Amino acid sequence: MEEKARVGKNHNIILTGREKLSVSGVADVMNFDETEITLQTSQGALHISGSDLHVEKLDLELGEVSVTGLISALDYSEVAPGGSLWSRIFG
Repeated sequence: MEEKARVGKNHNIILTGREKLSVSGVADVMNFDETEITLQTSQGALHISGSDLHVEKLDLELGEVSVTGLISALDYSEVAPGGSLWSRIFG
Protein backbone atom coordinates (compact mmCIF):
# COMPACT_ATOMS: atom_id res chain seq x y z
CA MET A 1 0.00 0.00 0.00
CA GLU A 2 2.88 2.41 0.72
CA GLU A 3 4.28 1.78 -2.77
CA LYS A 4 0.96 2.74 -4.39
CA ALA A 5 0.74 5.95 -2.36
CA ARG A 6 4.34 6.85 -3.24
CA VAL A 7 3.84 6.23 -6.96
CA GLY A 8 0.67 8.34 -6.96
CA LYS A 9 2.62 11.43 -5.85
CA ASN A 10 5.11 11.28 -8.74
CA HIS A 11 3.34 12.70 -11.78
CA ASN A 12 5.22 12.99 -15.07
CA ILE A 13 4.27 13.43 -18.71
CA ILE A 14 6.38 12.45 -21.72
CA LEU A 15 5.02 13.50 -25.11
CA THR A 16 6.85 12.14 -28.15
CA GLY A 17 6.08 13.83 -31.47
CA ARG A 18 2.41 14.50 -30.56
CA GLU A 19 1.77 10.80 -31.30
CA LYS A 20 2.75 9.01 -28.09
CA LEU A 21 2.04 10.11 -24.52
CA SER A 22 3.26 8.42 -21.35
CA VAL A 23 1.77 9.55 -18.03
CA SER A 24 2.74 8.48 -14.51
CA GLY A 25 1.01 9.29 -11.23
CA VAL A 26 -2.38 8.17 -12.58
CA ALA A 27 -4.98 7.04 -10.05
CA ASP A 28 -7.97 6.41 -12.34
CA VAL A 29 -9.37 6.69 -15.87
CA MET A 30 -12.39 8.97 -15.65
CA ASN A 31 -13.45 9.02 -19.31
CA PHE A 32 -12.16 7.89 -22.68
CA ASP A 33 -13.11 7.77 -26.34
CA GLU A 34 -11.29 8.38 -29.64
CA THR A 35 -11.21 12.18 -29.21
CA GLU A 36 -10.78 12.69 -25.44
CA ILE A 37 -9.29 10.87 -22.47
CA THR A 38 -9.58 12.12 -18.90
CA LEU A 39 -7.24 10.77 -16.23
CA GLN A 40 -7.28 11.43 -12.50
CA THR A 41 -3.70 12.18 -11.51
CA SER A 42 -1.99 13.27 -8.33
CA GLN A 43 -2.02 16.82 -9.78
CA GLY A 44 -5.73 16.92 -10.72
CA ALA A 45 -7.75 15.76 -13.71
CA LEU A 46 -5.74 15.62 -16.95
CA HIS A 47 -7.81 16.04 -20.14
CA ILE A 48 -6.14 14.73 -23.30
CA SER A 49 -7.71 15.84 -26.59
CA GLY A 50 -6.94 14.68 -30.08
CA SER A 51 -8.00 12.23 -32.75
CA ASP A 52 -7.73 8.46 -33.08
CA LEU A 53 -6.68 8.21 -29.41
CA HIS A 54 -6.02 4.74 -27.99
CA VAL A 55 -5.00 3.65 -24.50
CA GLU A 56 -2.07 1.33 -25.27
CA LYS A 57 -1.07 0.62 -21.68
CA LEU A 58 -3.02 0.92 -18.43
CA ASP A 59 -1.44 -0.10 -15.12
CA LEU A 60 -3.20 1.56 -12.20
CA GLU A 61 -1.10 -0.35 -9.66
CA LEU A 62 1.98 1.45 -10.98
CA GLY A 63 -0.02 4.55 -11.93
CA GLU A 64 1.05 4.43 -15.59
CA VAL A 65 -0.88 5.08 -18.80
CA SER A 66 0.35 5.21 -22.41
CA VAL A 67 -1.74 6.83 -25.14
CA THR A 68 -1.21 6.85 -28.91
CA GLY A 69 -2.91 8.92 -31.61
CA LEU A 70 -2.72 12.55 -32.71
CA ILE A 71 -2.61 14.56 -29.47
CA SER A 72 -3.75 18.16 -29.86
CA ALA A 73 -4.14 19.39 -26.26
CA LEU A 74 -3.37 18.60 -22.63
CA ASP A 75 -5.35 20.44 -19.95
CA TYR A 76 -5.60 20.15 -16.16
CA SER A 77 -8.62 20.84 -13.98
CA GLU A 78 -9.81 20.03 -10.51
CA VAL A 79 -11.79 16.81 -10.13
CA ALA A 80 -15.51 17.29 -10.65
CA PRO A 81 -17.89 16.07 -7.94
CA GLY A 82 -19.23 12.61 -8.60
CA GLY A 83 -15.93 10.80 -8.91
CA SER A 84 -14.58 8.69 -11.71
CA LEU A 85 -16.44 6.88 -14.44
CA TRP A 86 -15.79 3.55 -12.71
CA SER A 87 -17.02 4.76 -9.31
CA ARG A 88 -20.20 6.13 -10.89
CA ILE A 89 -20.87 2.82 -12.66
CA PHE A 90 -19.94 0.47 -9.84
CA GLY A 91 -20.11 2.84 -6.86
